Amino acid sequence: MLARKLAELDQGLRQFHDGVGALWSRTVVMVVTEFGRTVAVNGTGGTDHGTGTVAMLAGGAVAGGRIAGDWPVVAPAQLNEGRDLRATTDLRSVFKGVVGDHLGIATSTLDARVFPDSQGVRAMTGLLRG
Repeated sequence: MLARKLAELDQGLRQFHDGVGALWSRTVVMVVTEFGRTVAVNGTGGTDHGTGTVAMLAGGAVAGGRIAGDWPVVAPAQLNEGRDLRATTDLRSVFKGVVGDHLGIATSTLDARVFPDSQGVRAMTGLLRG
């Protein structure tokens, strides 16, 4: 089922890419989920809801080709509760980095209005081309 859903995402992104044409060079697409899966397999051979998640950026405006942020260790001793990825990045920092840099929204506005009371979460930098 995951392979089918990822193929659908791929197809949708491809159609969007083709549809925007030359604007792709100025585009940022964020694919984000707050729904994670555990690393450890459960008793039925599947996985359970977990804390680890992913945010993927695409588009011509993205400084891509890398993993940004901290990648958690998947060794059993390093897992959260022995079964789950440890959260290493507040997704608001990714959103703040993209929205602030791409749309030119001031940090004070991001902290107070877009993500209220988030002054302690710094925008991730270097996500977009300069």
